This record gives sequence, structure tokens and C-alpha cells, in this order.
Amino acid sequence: MQYSRSEFEFTRGTFRLRGGNFDIYPAYQDTAYRISLENDAVTTITEFDPISGKNIPSPSDLNQVGIVIYPAKHYLLDQERFLKVETEIKRDLEKEYTQLKDAGKLVEAQRLLQRTNYDLETMRELGFVNGIENYSRYFDGRRIGERPYALPDYFKHRYGNDWLCIIDESHMTIPQIRGMFNGDQARKRTLVDYGFRLEAAMDNRPLKFNEFYEIPPHFIHVSATPDSWEIEQSKDKIVEQLVRPTGIVDPEIEIRPAEGEIQDVIKEIKLRAEKEERVLVTTLTKKTAEDLTGYLKEQGIRASYLHSDIKTLERTDILDSLRKNEFDVLIGVNLLREGLDLPEVTLVAILDADREGFLRSRVSLIQTMGRAARNIKGEVILYADKITDSMKEAISEIKRRREYQVEFNRKHNITPSNINKPFRERIIDGSESTAVWDTLNSVETKQSLELDVTALTPRDKARWVKRLERDMKKLASDMQFELAIQVRDKLRQLKGE
Repeated sequence: MQYSRSEFEFTRGTFRLRGGNFDIYPAYQDTAYRISLENDAVTTITEFDPISGKNIPSPSDLNQVGIVIYPAKHYLLDQERFLKVETEIKRDLEKEYTQLKDAGKLVEAQRLLQRTNYDLETMRELGFVNGIENYSRYFDGRRIGERPYALPDYFKHRYGNDWLCIIDESHMTIPQIRGMFNGDQARKRTLVDYGFRLEAAMDNRPLKFNEFYEIPPHFIHVSATPDSWEIEQSKDKIVEQLVRPTGIVDPEIEIRPAEGEIQDVIKEIKLRAEKEERVLVTTLTKKTAEDLTGYLKEQGIRASYLHSDIKTLERTDILDSLRKNEFDVLIGVNLLREGLDLPEVTLVAILDADREGFLRSRVSLIQTMGRAARNIKGEVILYADKITDSMKEAISEIKRRREYQVEFNRKHNITPSNINKPFRERIIDGSESTAVWDTLNSVETKQSLELDVTALTPRDKARWVKRLERDMKKLASDMQFELAIQVRDKLRQLKGE
């Protein structure tokens, strides 16, 4: 069944024994079951919330109908198939073990021998081992270097050429597809060189860019800011969706000097706060966003910031608070881009717009300026001392779209109107959110305590030392001294003290 016993952390795929109760947390659902035993016989079965411990009423009597528990993992090997590939794995192991020894890497050679033999024994006895995907080349019957099978292969096999692949936000997705293979190979190469994995692990990889694009017969790239590659591939088959159902046009853009930008932004925020309108301000760094928020608060402005250090569940709450007029301005870095629909925002202010780079590229500028296109009063102010190529291209594109939209509205007698967007219910309330994050952090800390120090590269050790030092201080401040002591001991082990 692949469930593991855990008396401390009750998470998916684990079970625990408490007195006469047997608790099991199925890997595929949010609730757990408590099976009460007496004299080796089941007396009651109840469903409960694993976080709060409260019983959950069931539509049917579980004591009568019973429950079905599925395996925690579905990776099981056919014994006959395993015996076939075991020979191949041992052959490669012997070859690579000899190569490492001949190169004078005795520690790496011994590590490879020990780890691979352990994996083989575990697969033989249990039919599964953590990291079994690194042996996928053997089980798939692929040649060295041959690409792995992926989801597009299923569609190709099932539907031939009668299917379509849609790539959403292609300006972001395509570079990720390009980079996946190289990033994976760089990480795996370190593992292979240090004797953590066989060379076959290199073939457990993402598809290369050209391999991915050879499979689907048809593509649609969807993006508000397509890159030159998508445009070139599409040739003359480009469809522009420039007109919004609300008739709202792209915002007007104004360029102002970077000198004195903060005081100018404050003036603009106050003007809009009087009308109960909201403002977005983008900076270049998280530190700047936090400092600017603090300064605005000192000036009596209701402000908040949003960046990647804020927990995901809290980000939606901050955005809802902005819409509910709990504050007037939101300062961010890179999160105030695609996907944000904030009808109450009438101004987007971009600080240091002339700093060429990722955050002030043509694509980033267009995406950020688009946040002001949800309100008929939408405006954009770029603070810059010079006009960069990215600024010029972004402004030109927004201007082109705006002219088309204005002409379309005039031709069809459309009067732009703001949308009335309802507020979403919170996914999880504050107390539950805290409990969820505490549980997740606790689980991660427990997992870090089970680290095999001998299996870490010097770079990984340094990374874990930094993380555990941070965890130890956090646990101590939360009065979790016993766990903090365990983390301290693990730190000493990592440092070799």
C-alpha cells in the first residue's frame, strides 16, 4: 500500500497508532479516517479533519458500508519485467563504477555502488523505490539519449493529426520550454559526477524544445505580448483580439522626469484617493517596494506592498483589500503584471522606467501598463530621464492598440463602461490559513532533519546550512524549543562539528 508510519507529522500517505485508534490519511483526499479497534476487531469508523481533529458527518454510515483505501503510490513493478532490466542496470553500474575508480574518485565510486544496489534491493522487495524515475530508460526500453515519452505522445497516438495544442501566455511559456532541458541536465550532471546516480538518470529529462514542437500537428500561441519567434512561426496567421467587451480602450501614457518621482507619485495618489480610486506602483526591487510603502504610510497614505516573499494565500487577500478601499495604493515588483483584473485602479505608475532589463523590457512594460485598462479613467505614468528602446516599442504598441479601439468604438457607437466585478469568497479563513502554513513548515522542517548528510554535495550542504539556520531561529522565536534543538544538532552534523 506504500503508506508510511508517522507519529509526529500526520500528512497524506501516512498512518499512526494512538491507543486503540488507527488513523490513516489517504494520499488522494483532504480528510482522514479513524478506525477504532477492540480485541483485534473494528468497532467504529469515522472520518475527520486531520488539521482540526473534528469529526466530519458522513452521508452514509461508514460502519455499515465500510471504506476503501487505495495505495498511497501506484508505482509497482512487474517482477518478471524487473528481472529483465536488473541485468542492464547491473551492467551499467559495473561499467560506471570502474570508470570512477580509474579516475581516482573512490568515494564517488563507492557511493554509486552502495546507492544503486540499495535501490535494486528495494525495487526487488517492494516493487518501488524513491527516485525510480531515474531508471525509467531501462523500464521504457529506450536507447541511450532517446527522448522520454510525454503527454503529447498520447494525443498523437490517440488522435493522429486531429488535435490542437494551445500554449497560453506563450511569451512566458516558450522560454520555459526552451530552458527546461538545459536546467535539468545541469542539475543531473552534478548528481552523476558525484556518484549519486547512474548515467541513465540523464535520460529521465524534459523534452528538448525541438522534440516538443515535433509532436503536436497544430499550435495556437495565446499572448498579449507575443515574442518575435511566435510571430515568425505564425507567419500571416495572426489574429488580434484588441476589443474588450466593456469597450474600455488601452490607457493614455505620460512620461515624466525620474527626478522627484516619489513626490509626484504621492500627489497623484492623493488626487485619486479623494475620488476613492486606486493606484498601482511598480518598483525594481522588493526592498524598494517595502521602503516606499513605509514612507507613504509616514505621509499619511494608506499603502501596502506585494511581492514574491508574501505567501500565495495572502496575496489574494491583499488584492481584495485594495479593491475594498482598505488602502489606496499597492506597491509591487513583478507580480503586478498579467492576470490582474482590478477595475478600481485608475493609475499605474512605473518608477525607473528607463532601467533596461527584465523588469523594464518591452513585454514587461506592456503587461504592467495593461493593468490600467480595466477602468475608463485608466492612465499610465512612466518616470524616466531617457526613452529606452523598450519604452519606445511598448508605448508605440499601446498607442496602436488604443487608436484601433477608439476607432472601433466610434464606428459601432460603443460607449466604454467599467465592469462590476464581484468580490470572491476567501478560499480559506485566517485561522485555517495559519494552521495550514504551520503544518507545511513543520513538515518541511521534519523532512530536513531526516537528511542524509553523506549524500550531499558541498554546494547542497552550504544551502541546507543557510536554510536550517533560518528555521532554527524561527522555531526558537515561536517557542518550539525541542524542534529548534533538533535543528541545531542537524546543523552541527552538517558543519562537521
